Amino acid sequence: MNTTPKLEAAVTDLLVATGQLLRRLRAISNTRKLTWSQVAIMARLEEVGPMTIADLARAEAVKPQSMGGTLAAMEEEGLVERRPHPTDGRQILFTLTADGRETRRKVGLAKQEWLSAAFAKLKPAEQQTLISAVELIRKISDHE
Repeated sequence: MNTTPKLEAAVTDLLVATGQLLRRLRAISNTRKLTWSQVAIMARLEEVGPMTIADLARAEAVKPQSMGGTLAAMEEEGLVERRPHPTDGRQILFTLTADGRETRRKVGLAKQEWLSAAFAKLKPAEQQTLISAVELIRKISDHE
């Protein structure tokens, strides 16, 4: 791919800006001081449902031992709980607790509120530009 210095600078700027936005959103919404892994696990359990340690480890691209340690800490904090596997008595499923679902809801709400407030501070033309950029960002995200 042949890129120009202007395009390379734009790519760098986009990486920096999106990184800053993600860090800000994480900081604003992480009142319980959850790790990035814990947030990702809660999202996956909420979207997929109960999973084994091995399935979660594969999905998150970590070793089962690491996943086990993370889940143990989350279990101790009351965010996840163990349940017997319905068809294989040798396996244990992990699922979100009510506190885990509520924590996840609060994280999402905090992000939404902060971003809405930041958006409201923009001029109408800037808001429109940002709205237009959302579809382009999605398009870039879907590119393989």
